Amino acid sequence: MLWWIYMVVAVLAIASQGLFLWQSRRNYFYALKKSACRHPEVRQPVLLTVPCKGIDSAFDKNIRSLFALEYPNFVLHLVVEDASDPAYEVLCRLRDELAAGSAARQVHILTAGRAAGCSQKIHNLLHSVERAGADVEVLAFADSDACLPVDWLQHLVYPLRKERHGATTGYRWFVPVENNMASLALSAINGKLAQMLGNTDFNQLWGGSMAVRAETARKIDLASVWGKAISDDLSLSHAVKAAGMKIMFAPRCMVASHEKTTWARLFEFARRQFVIARITTPRTWWFGVFCITYSLCGVWGGGAIAAYAAVAKPILFPLYAVVPVLFAGGQIYRSMLRQRMIMQLLPEEAARLKATAIADTVGTFFWSWLLFVFIAASAFGRTITWRGIRYKLLGPYETVIVSK
Repeated sequence: MLWWIYMVVAVLAIASQGLFLWQSRRNYFYALKKSACRHPEVRQPVLLTVPCKGIDSAFDKNIRSLFALEYPNFVLHLVVEDASDPAYEVLCRLRDELAAGSAARQVHILTAGRAAGCSQKIHNLLHSVERAGADVEVLAFADSDACLPVDWLQHLVYPLRKERHGATTGYRWFVPVENNMASLALSAINGKLAQMLGNTDFNQLWGGSMAVRAETARKIDLASVWGKAISDDLSLSHAVKAAGMKIMFAPRCMVASHEKTTWARLFEFARRQFVIARITTPRTWWFGVFCITYSLCGVWGGGAIAAYAAVAKPILFPLYAVVPVLFAGGQIYRSMLRQRMIMQLLPEEAARLKATAIADTVGTFFWSWLLFVFIAASAFGRTITWRGIRYKLLGPYETVIVSK
C-alpha cells in the first residue's frame, strides 16, 4: 500500500519540479528581455539616497558609479551617522572631485546622528527622505557596497510609471574579490535567491537597489513603517503589498557587489539575513524553509527510496528513479541558467565570475545543504549584529539597539 501512496507522491513531485523549471526559464527570459530595453524618456524627479558606514570593498569605485549615472533629473544624498565615520572624508573628497561633471542636480553629504528606535541604516534613510524636495516623484535607494551601471536609475524608475506598481527592485550579485571557498559559496548561494526574481507576485525588495513612488511612500506612511524597523527592504515590501500594489523586478538593476569573505563572516551574514526575514516576513521565511527542504528531499530522499525500490519493488523503480534524477538535473540546469543570465546582465564582470560559475554548477548540491544550515540556524534567537551594532528584533516593526 505504501508503495502506491509514494507513487502518487512521486507523480506530484515530478509535476511540481517541472513547474519550477518552467518558472526558472520564464524568469531567465524575462530578465534578458527587460534588460535589453532602453528608457531615455524617463526623467521623473528622483531623490537617490545612499547610506554609508565605514569603507566597504571597492568603496571608491562604487561611489564613483553614483556620480556617473546617466539620469537627467536626480538629487544625490550620501548619508553617514556622523563626521567621524571613515567614509565621511572619502565622500567629501569624491564630491569635490566629481560633482561638477555629474548629471546629479545636487549632491549633499548628510550626517544623520545616532539611531534610537530603528536600525542605523533606516535612521540614515529617513533623515534623507525627510529632506526630499517637494518636486520629488521617486525615492530611490542604493547601498555603498554596490557598483551601479550608468543606466541603473532609468531602469529602476521606468516601471513606476504605472500606479499599481508601488515599488521596483534590483538585486545584488556577489563578485568574489578572491576565489576562496567562502567567497564562492556566498556568490553561489546568493545566486540561488536572485534567480527567483521575475515577473511574479513573490518579488521582495532589496535595499541596495530599490525605489518607491513618493506618492506610495506617503500612502503607506513610510516614516511609521520604518520608525522602529530593522530591515528597510522587507518592511517596505510588506507595506507595499499590504497596500495592494505590486513590486516589479528590474533585471538591469542587478548590481555587482565585490566581496571577499570568510566562513565565519559568511555564517554571520547569512544567519542575520534569515533572522531578519523570519521576524519581519515570516511567510517568506517559511516559504524558504519549504523550498530548501523540498529540494533536498527530492534529491537525497528520492534517491534513497529509488535505491530501495530497485531491490524491493523493481517494477516501480523506473518511476521512482525519475524523481531524484529530475531534481538533481533540475538543480544543475538552474545553476547553469542563472550563471548564463548574470554573464549577460553583468558582462563587464564575466571574467571574474568564471570561477563562481564553475563552483556554482559543480558544487550545487553542497550549496543546497549549506543554505539549509543557514536557514536552520536562523530559526533560533532574535539578536543580530550588523555593522558593529547589536540589535534585538521584537517584531516586524519594533527593534531595540542592545549595544554599539
